[in-house]
Amino acid sequence: MQQPPDIIFIITDQQRFDTIQALGNNHMVTPNLDQLSRRSISFNRSYCPAATCVASRAAIFTGMYPHVTGATSFDPWGSQPTWIEDLNRGGYFCSNVGKMHFIPLNHEGGFHDRMMVENPTNKNAWGKMGEDAWGKHLNRHGANRPNDRHLTDPRWKDRFQCVPWQLDEHLHSDVFIGDSAAGLIRSYRGEKPLFLQVGFTGPHEPWDPLPRHLAAYDQIKMPSPVKDDLRKKPPQHLAMRKFHAQIDHESQIDLSKASQCDIEQMRKHYAAKITTVDEQVGKIMDALEESGRMNNSWIFFTSDHGEMLGDHGIPYKWLMYEPVVHVPLLVKPPSSLNIADSATDDLVSLIDLGPTVLECAGLEIPDRLDGRSLAPYFKADTAISPREFVVAQDNYMVMLRTINQKLVVYLGEDYGELYNLEDDPDEIDNLWDQPECRQSRDALRHQLLSWMAETAYWHSGSTDCTRRRDPRIDASLHGAKALSPYPMEKRYRLPGH
Repeated sequence: MQQPPDIIFIITDQQRFDTIQALGNNHMVTPNLDQLSRRSISFNRSYCPAATCVASRAAIFTGMYPHVTGATSFDPWGSQPTWIEDLNRGGYFCSNVGKMHFIPLNHEGGFHDRMMVENPTNKNAWGKMGEDAWGKHLNRHGANRPNDRHLTDPRWKDRFQCVPWQLDEHLHSDVFIGDSAAGLIRSYRGEKPLFLQVGFTGPHEPWDPLPRHLAAYDQIKMPSPVKDDLRKKPPQHLAMRKFHAQIDHESQIDLSKASQCDIEQMRKHYAAKITTVDEQVGKIMDALEESGRMNNSWIFFTSDHGEMLGDHGIPYKWLMYEPVVHVPLLVKPPSSLNIADSATDDLVSLIDLGPTVLECAGLEIPDRLDGRSLAPYFKADTAISPREFVVAQDNYMVMLRTINQKLVVYLGEDYGELYNLEDDPDEIDNLWDQPECRQSRDALRHQLLSWMAETAYWHSGSTDCTRRRDPRIDASLHGAKALSPYPMEKRYRLPGH
């Protein structure tokens, strides 16, 4: 019998969609991701379910949207069921190397084994759980986590988070994660198939690439940032820039004072940090080849969300612009499927990854999962019904994006954002208050309201148990003659979702 496939699930932190050279981004140096893309299907319109790391990861690994789990920002989600637990029960050995962003950090979450690495500037190390694996690696070599450099470095504001790595390469957090993941693959001797989640800390700020990777960008001109007048946008946009300029934290950055040269250097450091991660992805692929596991392995590569990187004059995340919500997604199937070097422009969501992983493993997809499996994209004889829209949430915002339009609702406010992405791909012209666009805006709002009501209702109880409501029971309580308008097996596979 064919052995169940191994599944390698690689997720970076804060990586934009336009950061893999083979996908048309010539300013990037990503030889290993280029190689992976040639063996994969690239989902060119892949969107994260939330615009911050904790909320997005909670949604990805529970398979449920933020308004269902309650993890809409930096909220606890360790008590929620994960599809990793389903893999565990289904016979997989589940291991985590690197970042997961569980809250609490040391939650098992279905993993048999965890080698935790949190943000390099994480300050919770000596709280309830002590240092993480990388911090202990630093300590063994006479080094400590970098913390509070905004207090000790008088030029910190002038660096704009650009701090090339100065210690030995093996001490870099992403190198440590890559070495550890490759070592685990080479040494694994278990009888169960392997599910390995690899969570890189990069390219999250501070942008600390290996110096030799930064040097690779010396002669490369980076794309210029999108310019915008934030006074014409919801007030949160200017407030976001001001917040990061004044915050008492090492992430402090004031882009209002950045010159064109500063932005160029910031973008090169960010790109170089992706090249540092890219080299580690190469180590993982080499380990799979050398251990004989590559041919029967699925490899997923994605990121929890993107990075503004000065577009619209804003750093980091927390807003619904394309650089934040649009992320790369590569999926390499086992060689027996004979599918490689292809792409689709269909809308997909990272909420789809849980159902996809479980179907690839040959396991049942629980009803509690919101997403829809991407497995049909790997089956030549299977019809595909693309999504009509994707949704992302964060704190007080909800985004609905179709192929050509984007709506952003600010809860409790009369203002919002509406963009015609076909004519305005950079999201400059906010059409929210334009009289000729009100009908389109309201139609998208009604679509979003229906979606949120459906997901919230069918999910009540799912965060504490493993099943959703039964629509037959709910219908009978109200004396309804018909069952739910959606068949049992599709009761949350809503049209267009």
